Amino acid sequence: MDALVAGATQKLEALEAALYGLKQVRGRFTSEDELITAEVNSEGALVALTLAEAATSVPPAELAEAIVTACRQAAESAGQQRSSVIATLNESFVPGPDSARD
Repeated sequence: MDALVAGATQKLEALEAALYGLKQVRGRFTSEDELITAEVNSEGALVALTLAEAATSVPPAELAEAIVTACRQAAESAGQQRSSVIATLNESFVPGPDSARD
């Protein structure tokens, strides 16, 4: 019974750690020219967009494309971080070699 409770406690702690980790995920990308910085959360929602003053001299269509690219890169970064959190969670649910005897 103790092993069962310990296993359940361990899984609960792993779930709580994953939830906390997912809340901490932030994908951030700054363009090479440092005109644009985009930041997204774990769900890929844009939470911050910073444009350097020099961005006002960039043609609107070019600036729009650069903003979309920065957002996409930030979302990819957040996605990688999220995948890492989920992979860690999945590993905690894989039975160990001793669990076959329980």
